[in-house]
Amino acid sequence: MSNTMSRLLELATKGYYCSQVLLALGLENRGQTNPELVRSMAGLAHGAGFGEGTCGALTGGSCLLAYYAGKGSDEERENENFMVMRSQLADWFCESVGEQYGGIDCETIVGDGDDRQLRCGQIVGSVYVKVMGLLEEYSIDPKGDIRE
Repeated sequence: MSNTMSRLLELATKGYYCSQVLLALGLENRGQTNPELVRSMAGLAHGAGFGEGTCGALTGGSCLLAYYAGKGSDEERENENFMVMRSQLADWFCESVGEQYGGIDCETIVGDGDDRQLRCGQIVGSVYVKVMGLLEEYSIDPKGDIRE
């Protein structure tokens, strides 16, 4: 098991939700912590709280892309590939997770199965790998200065 997957499981075991895990991993890539940001990501969990909303792994993954490539201050510009990366992430999620489980909302994906935690963990891990792959594809170093 990779260090990233071990860390993902550790965070989930400590009670962090899918969207929080993704941002915590992104922050850790850069040697940072930001409890306020991680806390706010809980709002995306469980389909934004009512199960029928989009899976928090997808929305959290989109936020992780925004952390690296979005605009964060008046002086910054959004990375020219940000919207393309978000679109690619969403398309991939719909094609892989959505087709496998019959939709992209939280309840459809996890249903009432006994393997909820395992299923969510695998999806979160896959989203993280996909996001890191997109960053690499568009020459954004997840460990470097965001505004290089």
